[in-house]
Amino acid sequence: MVNGSGTHRVLLVLCLALGAGAGASADTGVVAAERLRTEYHSNPLGIDQIQPRLSWIVRSDEPGQRQSAYRVLVASTPELLAADTGDLWDTGRVESSQTAQIVYGGSELGSRARCFWKVQAWDHQGRPSPWSEAASWSMGLLDDADWSASYITHEDKSPVFKKTKQLYLPPANQFRKAFTAGKQVKKATLYATALGIYELYLNGKRVGDAYFAPGWSDYNQRAYYQTYDVSELVGDGDNALGIWLAEGWYSGYVGFGLLTGIGTEKTGRATYGKTPSVMAQLEIEYTDGSRETIGTDDSWRVTSDGPIRAADLLMGEEYDATRENSAWSTAGFDATPWGPAILAEDVPAADATFYEFVNPKKHGERPKVKGRPVKLGFKRPRLEAFPGNPVRVTEEIEPIRVLPRPNGAYIFDLGQNFAGVIRLKVKGPAGHRIGLRYGEMLHPDGRLMTENLRKARAQDAYLCKGDPAGETYTPRFTFHGFQYVEVTGLLAPPQPSAVTGLVLHSDTPMVSTFECSDPMVNKLFSNIRWTQRSNFIDLPTDCPQRDERMGWTGDAQIYVNAATYNADVAAFFTKWMRELMESQRPSGVFPGYAPYPFQHGWDFGSAWCDAGVICPWTIWQAYGDTRIIEECWGPMTVYMDWRRSTLKNGLGITQGNPWGDWLSQGARTPFDYIDTVYAAQSARMMSEMAAAIGRQTEAEEYARLLDRVKASFIKKYVGEDGTLGIETQTAYALALSVDLVPEELRPLVATKLADKIVDNGARMSTGFIGTRPLLPVLSATGNNDLAAFLLQSHEFPSWGYEIDQGATSIWERWDSYTREDGFGRHNAAMNSFSHYSFGAVCEWMFGDLAGIRSDGPGYERIIIRPQPPAPGSNGDHEPIDWVRASYDSIRGPIKSAWSLKEGRFELRVQIPTNTTATVILPAADEASITVDGKAIDSVQGVSLVSLDNGQAAIAVPSGAYRFVSTNAVPAATRTFSAKP
Repeated sequence: MVNGSGTHRVLLVLCLALGAGAGASADTGVVAAERLRTEYHSNPLGIDQIQPRLSWIVRSDEPGQRQSAYRVLVASTPELLAADTGDLWDTGRVESSQTAQIVYGGSELGSRARCFWKVQAWDHQGRPSPWSEAASWSMGLLDDADWSASYITHEDKSPVFKKTKQLYLPPANQFRKAFTAGKQVKKATLYATALGIYELYLNGKRVGDAYFAPGWSDYNQRAYYQTYDVSELVGDGDNALGIWLAEGWYSGYVGFGLLTGIGTEKTGRATYGKTPSVMAQLEIEYTDGSRETIGTDDSWRVTSDGPIRAADLLMGEEYDATRENSAWSTAGFDATPWGPAILAEDVPAADATFYEFVNPKKHGERPKVKGRPVKLGFKRPRLEAFPGNPVRVTEEIEPIRVLPRPNGAYIFDLGQNFAGVIRLKVKGPAGHRIGLRYGEMLHPDGRLMTENLRKARAQDAYLCKGDPAGETYTPRFTFHGFQYVEVTGLLAPPQPSAVTGLVLHSDTPMVSTFECSDPMVNKLFSNIRWTQRSNFIDLPTDCPQRDERMGWTGDAQIYVNAATYNADVAAFFTKWMRELMESQRPSGVFPGYAPYPFQHGWDFGSAWCDAGVICPWTIWQAYGDTRIIEECWGPMTVYMDWRRSTLKNGLGITQGNPWGDWLSQGARTPFDYIDTVYAAQSARMMSEMAAAIGRQTEAEEYARLLDRVKASFIKKYVGEDGTLGIETQTAYALALSVDLVPEELRPLVATKLADKIVDNGARMSTGFIGTRPLLPVLSATGNNDLAAFLLQSHEFPSWGYEIDQGATSIWERWDSYTREDGFGRHNAAMNSFSHYSFGAVCEWMFGDLAGIRSDGPGYERIIIRPQPPAPGSNGDHEPIDWVRASYDSIRGPIKSAWSLKEGRFELRVQIPTNTTATVILPAADEASITVDGKAIDSVQGVSLVSLDNGQAAIAVPSGAYRFVSTNAVPAATRTFSAKP
């Protein structure tokens, strides 16, 4: 999905100029509607939601303001919108405070429809705002009949590749078509998709800025397409359209297939097909009203002899600049030596064997690899408009040092572990080869550490063209996870500027800030954000460096709530939910990763499979999005049927992939215990989601399922003294988090959890599954000081420990590298230095330490409840005594900034217009609290709701406020230390 340009942009500017103030009342209100979006995007092109959802925020400088009503106009032209005519939809005045998830209810929208819209809001006194600035969207191609183009490819006579000891890295292909625009062009729109990954060029210029389009899906079921406004690129007269096509996820190397001997011929490549293909359709509208379409067909020309000699997402790219011809996508280029394009449907299917694990039929047996015959041929998938965020270069990084190596190589240290590519600047004679290798770490002797790449070669190469002025190269069909780049073949010692890091990730807008008094925690927040960016590349991957880069469901469900704090991930997860739902196995279970190219081990793992419920629930909570519930409802209910069928006496299953509490520290929590907890959690979430979409009967059914599982859990695991049958930190944290403990026993269970941590040297023993709920549970059960201590700890295992070892991102293992032992503590191949699961602590940093939470779905009501650690509670470090955090929610920016000094607690908050908040802060009594220097009851709209157990709850309307509470936080009654 690409923002508008060209004529579309000109018309939009006209609309802004003419429509911004139209219709304003003389008695203008004090609210303004801003940040208009359609399906979470600004001015998207080519969407296929026939009833798209609209959203905006309202702003006002006046405290306590809200939107009492709105009016939306949607017009088919900017001119009509400027004249306040909504010929497609005019809601009239709607009495409502809603600003998000407003479902379009106007005239039926067909393919290619262009829609321009604006909003007027009324404040709570009933005064209208001026009209907002205009926004727009366009519809894509909604019917298969709208596509006159065909998938095309090159003539591929190569046999199915079967070798597992060597790589097969074919060149990328170039396609082109010359055409004439015989009249004056009014508008030109280009639609494109591929079974593979593509880049478009028109008259020598790149179309769009996305990488890896159209994105990864199960190509046997569905592929995405993108829409581009190319009005400014099509000229009167002769033109040419060019396409680069590489294998991508379709037929290139995917995941750990080669490592584990699964996939097509055990190579891990050609997962969906053998030969990539592309389809593009350029539609030109002339000023005289006539139209012309140029689509891919067998009249196009193709070559495999271009400069990209190899292009693979995992293995890397090789570029031979001596083969380069910059005019290849221009009108005057002679493509006579090129061959004719082949219709993909005409390419004969090739016979092959596909190997993967299959579930055993008998209980207690392990999955085994089996082969089945497949036909590697063209299958036309269902097409859908890409709903997510394009992968883009979002930042450039300069090296902090250049390290010469004894073999004549140079290692460029970019100072930050990230995902992306580089821009290389070199000089050399024609044909001179420059080699590029990538790594996240260096060995103690300065060598590049590549063991953890496993079968991912992750190498690029550039052959110079001999330009005496120098040349520049950037890979386009691969990406790497790295901090260090080793460059070989340089003819002279390089300057640092020879290499620039280009940060790639799905362009999810970053929406938060966090800073506190502990520099280590600030570094942790930076590491979390970098790791999220590195792994949100079209889908939430596990790691960007080694031969996986797959959408692991366990990691995603653990981290999804933290992700919503860091970035606007609504569209990103909307896209990935389609992959997850379509990956559902025939049994109804959701697998360990999505898309699901092949089965490795069992087809599910407990807690991993529950991502199919947890992720939609979390997106609903963060964005008030009930459509994601409705779209996932069918697969989710099928999954819950599977869950019911596997329960035995209300308890969880005992078999499946044994990931469990992955990477726990010497404390194993049984598979069936974890499965029971997650069965209860999924039942609760399903009940809540059913109620949210009006399915009351199902809500009650899932509530009964929850009661059944909870009763069975209590009977088997909960002792009368608060002891659980499973004596691990994870077991206690999970039981408390999912509320599986009788209310009267919660304090006892919580105390036992805290004691377990203290008895373990005030250290965690939890893995992926247990660490995520650990700190939130501690804070919720009166052990906030211990939670804060764990956050600030530097002792193994802890976030501070890996930062002390040099981490610039979140590691898969706390001690993947240590300054004492190097990489020697673990199998080096299993050391990912960019793995976000343990970064889920960010959820606690915002929700508890800064205290920003939504009170119900979508931040219409907000809770601000910061929980500062008590002075003196941390025997190893100064407890955090100030925090400044912000979160730009779907309803506008929220801020929480507190400081604690000598018992005086000061809190500054910002609550978005059109929302309300409950502010909860430590206080001895009402008299000790002031709001903006005044007593609570003297500030308009502010009122004390309750004062219990040293906590004051204060109702607050929108606006900015400063709270001061004296004698608020007593000294700690307990001091924690993890130092030996």
